[in-house]
Amino acid sequence: MKKLVSTILGVVLSASLFAQTPLKTYEATISADDLKKHLYYIASDELEGRDTGSEGQKKAANYIIEHLKEYGIQPIVETPSGKSYLQEFPLYKTDWGEGYVKVGKQKFEMFKAYIPNGIVYVPNVQAYQTVFVKNGVKDGDRDDYKGLDVKGKAVVFFAGDGTAEGKGWAGTAGLRRKSTIAQDLGATAVFEISTAEEAAFTTLVAERKAILSRFSRMTIEKPTLTASALPSFQISKAMGAAMLGLKSGDAKKFVAGKWSDLKIKGSKVTVKSDRVEKPVHTANVMGFLEGTDKKEDVLVISAHYDHVGVDEKGQIYNGADDDGSGTCAVLELAQAFSEAKKAGHGPRRSILFLWVTGEEKGLLGSEYFTDHNPVIPLNRIFCNLNIDMIGRVDKKHENNHDYTYVIGSDKLSSELHAISEEANRQSVNLELDYEFNDPNDPNKFYYRSDHYNFAKNGIPIAFYFTGVHEDYHRPGDTPDKILYPRYAKIVRLVYNTAWELVNRDKRIIVDSNKK
Repeated sequence: MKKLVSTILGVVLSASLFAQTPLKTYEATISADDLKKHLYYIASDELEGRDTGSEGQKKAANYIIEHLKEYGIQPIVETPSGKSYLQEFPLYKTDWGEGYVKVGKQKFEMFKAYIPNGIVYVPNVQAYQTVFVKNGVKDGDRDDYKGLDVKGKAVVFFAGDGTAEGKGWAGTAGLRRKSTIAQDLGATAVFEISTAEEAAFTTLVAERKAILSRFSRMTIEKPTLTASALPSFQISKAMGAAMLGLKSGDAKKFVAGKWSDLKIKGSKVTVKSDRVEKPVHTANVMGFLEGTDKKEDVLVISAHYDHVGVDEKGQIYNGADDDGSGTCAVLELAQAFSEAKKAGHGPRRSILFLWVTGEEKGLLGSEYFTDHNPVIPLNRIFCNLNIDMIGRVDKKHENNHDYTYVIGSDKLSSELHAISEEANRQSVNLELDYEFNDPNDPNKFYYRSDHYNFAKNGIPIAFYFTGVHEDYHRPGDTPDKILYPRYAKIVRLVYNTAWELVNRDKRIIVDSNKK
């Protein structure tokens, strides 16, 4: 029955809007050359990876606004000084503050001498008595805690279990297992001594610092920081010796691994691992094209214009595909629809062209728009077409570039799905791949881009995506690797789908609940 209904709908569509001359006229304004021109700026080094709240992202916003003005697309955000293209709001970045371990007069600084195991927050200076528990193993006949009282103290142990194999006690899983044991025995902090030599450990510290600093958490609401239940750190052998009160010859023996005959009593240490909140000022960018007789209904066409910025080594993550490709696609769509309106073929329903911020930080810009401050009431928004990464190919399609994944088009509206397929058949005739539409897909892409914040509010969506590749979230995601002719075809598919959605007699309905 569902197939029959879709077929009938397709016949109706093919006999109506897809055959109209205006549709084809303005579809032709979407060109590979225009997309390339836009993308070479949006993904240029000048914009420094468009990190959320950065100067580079602000330049991208200004570029979008300049073109919206040129196209005649109107601002819609109400501000004290009039209407704006920017929906400005703060995000809160929780970053690393001061961190150190003091042993007597000796001070070890976090990210120089040692590293936290994940996000560790010790807000005030805490004093601990250290206890050496060998490898921290407690399993069967082996008990490294035998005869030791660790309640209220900081345990210090070597990584692994003292063997080359590790036997389930090595790595992250091993540390987690040991930490549970320590906490169950009443310990209040954990210090794991790396088995790496000093030079290798120094390299590890630098690498971990880069990772933990670059992917700082952001939130819409000002966060309430909670102290870590069991602060956990990774330290060098030399730092371990100092924390356990060992000096000169005994310290050298300990570092060399010859500690079995040493009397290790531990020592008093003080620890601080602070987290600080910093407001990050950012904005969604949007422009409004008002419809005619059905203008109260609004289609949102979206992409995220942020990326991940610059790393500790100064490498720029240009984000050409992610999501420069979507950013420039929405610009081209805005131009095409505005040209149609200027020529007297404006859409019956209104269109909001939306570029959201903070996608890389957790879909924050779209969440702010839908859940905190919708510029347009959500009951007026009848559909969202979201574009994220449509410029490259994945391994599955190395021999067939004419495709796009379409995700979520059937989740809430069978009409949207049928319109999408018919729009494709009547225009670019790409392979529409629904692999990631499977609810059991382990990648969970349906939940990983900005359309999801519309879908969770009951608004039908379609997500256009061409898959991940070797340059995903790497400096190699540059505009020279984009497949521009195929990229333009996908943008034309979105255009054809949008044209039908905004010009058909009846607004599409929600008739499913596959959230």
